[in-house]
Amino acid sequence: MAFELPPLPYSHSALAEKGMCQETMELHHDKHHQAYVTALNGFVEKDAKLQGKSLEEIVTMTAAEGGPVFNNAGQHWNHILFWQAMSPTEGGNMPTSLEAKMNADFGGVDKFKESFKTAATTQFGSGWAWLVLGTDGKLKVTKTPNGSNPLAAGEGKALLGIDVWEHSYYLDFRNRRPDYVTNWLDKLANYEFAASQI
Repeated sequence: MAFELPPLPYSHSALAEKGMCQETMELHHDKHHQAYVTALNGFVEKDAKLQGKSLEEIVTMTAAEGGPVFNNAGQHWNHILFWQAMSPTEGGNMPTSLEAKMNADFGGVDKFKESFKTAATTQFGSGWAWLVLGTDGKLKVTKTPNGSNPLAAGEGKALLGIDVWEHSYYLDFRNRRPDYVTNWLDKLANYEFAASQI
């Protein structure tokens, strides 16, 4: 069974008023994400070891060696979470349960945002920043290069992830990655989704 590009959970224009324009979404979802899915399916078709495996299994079994299979599987996994990690209606709204957990684990929501923004802006080149529920049950912020993710790194369960590859923000924010990250945290991040994963 071939992997498929999941539909967006909202329209391509739904995030435009919150800082992510329709053209960004069309290019990012319909072109970039689709390219990862297409490439991954090509690798699976040629490698019997990968056939019948779930996406999570392919990510974890190829993480140590890296390379093109891992890069495309990782990016497919990352983007599935990324689309869910944003909301045109709930974006920026912090549920009380998650706020309480952030207060306990980070010392406050502002401290979380500061830590997350630092991770996202200091990831050199392409990559991701994550809100993760660690294996110890505590929330933490991590970052990964290129197509890697907390699943591959064994860091716990990813609750939110922001894509800091330039195609994610260049049309809307040009080279101002810190502005993109701040806008994402304050207006786009689907904290309701994150809370539902705990």
